Amino acid sequence: MIQQYVTEALILSVRDMGEADRLAVLFSREHGKLSAAAYGARRPRSRLAGTVQSFAQVSVSLMPGRNLDTIGQCEVKRSFRELREDLVLMTYAAFLTELVAELWPERSPEPSAYDVLTFALAFLSERNPRLVSLAGAWQLLALAGFHPEYERCVVCGQLLTLPAFFDSCAGGGVCPTCEHAGLQPLDDAVCGFIDRLLNLNWQQPPAFKVTGAVLLQAEKILIEFIAHRLERPLKSIRFIQMMKGTERLEER
Repeated sequence: MIQQYVTEALILSVRDMGEADRLAVLFSREHGKLSAAAYGARRPRSRLAGTVQSFAQVSVSLMPGRNLDTIGQCEVKRSFRELREDLVLMTYAAFLTELVAELWPERSPEPSAYDVLTFALAFLSERNPRLVSLAGAWQLLALAGFHPEYERCVVCGQLLTLPAFFDSCAGGGVCPTCEHAGLQPLDDAVCGFIDRLLNLNWQQPPAFKVTGAVLLQAEKILIEFIAHRLERPLKSIRFIQMMKGTERLEER
């Protein structure tokens, strides 16, 4: 007999479905990524109206289905409303949630990724969202198995001496003696900054001091790295790049 189950989840995305329904993509610590239908959620009197919203952290009751689970009840634990009301915060939040949705297949739990995403969403409105999203993205990539290699050259295997270069396709540093045409430069400052982001303690996040040039280079490397790992760019990155009058992810 199919059993209804309850889980805590972050809502990665929501889109309209049919005349009055919504389709939500959830990310749960226990169950991983889930797709679920919220029938009637767009009706004003629905008990799901106002609860099934992007970025919200919820306790949700789900009924398993053949293709989609069905949301029976949804209680908001943390709304993260500020992320939906500020265009800049919304773009960075969408970047992180889209990255999670692309990195993990359905029903593949990754509790550490859930925790990183939760912390990152919380800090977007409290710290510099550009730095928060950068730290979150690097850590999520590492948890998905895409930790950048910057101790040895990914071409010849020799210990990497900086300054060097970063090959996003190979996922790591390339020494100056190996072919490096068209690769992003990697120096001590950029490498050290990325390392600090990868090892950031979300429970006690430090104050960051970084130059614009180092930040820009770390972002360029990240964007190329994501595109090669996923074999396509994220839609949210293209949206950020097209925005006018707001801070863009890849430049300041």
